[in-house]
Amino acid sequence: MATPDAFKVGSLKGKVALITGASSGIGAGAAVLFSRLGAQLALNGRDVDNLTKVAEECEACGAVKPLLVPGDLTDEDTVKRTVEEVIAHFGKLDVLINSAGILAMGSIETTDMAQYDKVMSVNVRSVYHLTHLCVPHLINTKGSIVNVSSVNGVTTMFSHLILIVELASKQVRVNSVCPGVIITEVHKRAGLDEDQYAQFLEKCKVTHALGRPGEVEEVAHAIAFLASDAATFITGVNLPVDGGRHAMCPR
Repeated sequence: MATPDAFKVGSLKGKVALITGASSGIGAGAAVLFSRLGAQLALNGRDVDNLTKVAEECEACGAVKPLLVPGDLTDEDTVKRTVEEVIAHFGKLDVLINSAGILAMGSIETTDMAQYDKVMSVNVRSVYHLTHLCVPHLINTKGSIVNVSSVNGVTTMFSHLILIVELASKQVRVNSVCPGVIITEVHKRAGLDEDQYAQFLEKCKVTHALGRPGEVEEVAHAIAFLASDAATFITGVNLPVDGGRHAMCPR
């Protein structure tokens, strides 16, 4: 696995990054890596205790103490307050990492509209709203947006294309990472028990070309690359970080 030293070419020193979903999983991993790479961080998450622990881990890496902006981003006032606090504290914003998201189990036959609305509110609507409010500040810094999607979403949505084209002329880059199965708590939170989760991970041997699930740090490095000045001519990319799952056709 790559080390921070292996990523010097993409140093984030001096960049101000707002990372959502930073209290666990990929968001937390990105926060720690960004701190090692010299970024100044604003961290959002709903679990304040976990968010505080992640911030302490960032400080232990030698980073400036992160600004904590906890809260539920499905609440519009929370989104507005988050952006206001980041700008008031740092005076600018260079990078937006939209990592907050939830997973819901079920199919079209077993789910209901309440579950659909919850998933769309967290995974889509709040991302749109936060990005909308951050864009003016990102234009000022010719910044970067990295969305954490999924290998299941590698087909670009039309709205995503519009955002890419619109902001490219203003030198703001918009990219996504599409993780495969990554070892986090998200699947357990969605309802899998320990045995089911073990079986789920075991199945990665056949669903992922590399024969295993991924680690948070592996996704974090892809996010850091896309957010950094090492990727200044890259925009509109949906980058699978999935051990080759997108190329597989498992039965």
